Amino acid sequence: MSHRDRPEPGRRPVHGAPPGTGQPTRNTATRGPARRGKYVIAGVLLSLAILLPLMPQTYSFNAPALGGMPFFYWYQLLWVPLSAALSGVAYWLVNTEDRRRRAVAREGGPADPDGPADGDERP
Repeated sequence: MSHRDRPEPGRRPVHGAPPGTGQPTRNTATRGPARRGKYVIAGVLLSLAILLPLMPQTYSFNAPALGGMPFFYWYQLLWVPLSAALSGVAYWLVNTEDRRRRAVAREGGPADPDGPADGDERP
């Protein structure tokens, strides 16, 4: 038995890898099936942060003033921290979903006991 026949210490076989190699291939899954919910919520949050400040017809007036500053200016300045917060929440949602999908791929089990939703399957 040569050293090539034995797996290297500390290396686990990869789910989906050819038998005996323990190495990932092009067809080895790196993520499990996606759940659309968190991605849709993240998209809506980012859309709000982008689209609402681009609609000046909703805020192009002077009243109510805040500290002598017209509404037009303080409304735009308010969107700076709001956009940062919305982007942070969207990042957190996508990141947690990605971690879940990677864990499912490592385990090699189904992502959901009910199975993936229609259209979530990937070849």
